[in-house]
Amino acid sequence: MTAQGAEERQVLIDGADALGVALTSSQVDALIRYLDLLSRWGKVYNLTAVLHRPEMMTTHILDCLAVIPPLRKRCLDPAAATPVQLLDVGSGAGLPGVVLAIVVPELQVTCIDTVAKKAAYIQHAGLQLGLKNLKAVHGRIEQHAVHYDVVCSRAFASLIDFTRWSRNCLKPQGVWMAMKGKQLAEEFEALARDQVDVFHVEPLTVPGLQAERCIVWMRPQVQP
Repeated sequence: MTAQGAEERQVLIDGADALGVALTSSQVDALIRYLDLLSRWGKVYNLTAVLHRPEMMTTHILDCLAVIPPLRKRCLDPAAATPVQLLDVGSGAGLPGVVLAIVVPELQVTCIDTVAKKAAYIQHAGLQLGLKNLKAVHGRIEQHAVHYDVVCSRAFASLIDFTRWSRNCLKPQGVWMAMKGKQLAEEFEALARDQVDVFHVEPLTVPGLQAERCIVWMRPQVQP
């Protein structure tokens, strides 16, 4: 391993520790391999505008790892008989879907994207990394007829569009998990008018990332 490779690996381990995410050695290896794939295919497939590896580690990998403790707390029951089904909408490069599939093996992750080459890339990454709990779908979320416990997005669309387009994919007790930057009050007002309950906004602090980040947790309003 080169000195640069060892340093990158340590940045990942230290960042995950700061986020409260305990990574196994094999998970560290898989995340570095995923970063390799993203570096190799990112420009060819137009997967991400960020192509500088240190920035990719912070902006993509650590940013996605930051959602894991809240996700475990709210949605994952260690005693559950069946795995939690999660849909990553507009997954693009597989963020956060591939990262979640690597680090949270009890999840069954489906990544959906309207761009065929992006869905193909995610499928290729899953095969390369041996992720049996990852599936890629090429299609429009409005036409996807499968139901999930958690429907998530990262920099996909406005909250109102995200919830409208994916409402048909939620199980009766399912929740939306939207990774966002700056909170916009007008988006929350629009959601309330659309009968969507924003039941929690969770601030996130991502090591090395100088930007506002949060998770917006939502569910359909219960009708009286």
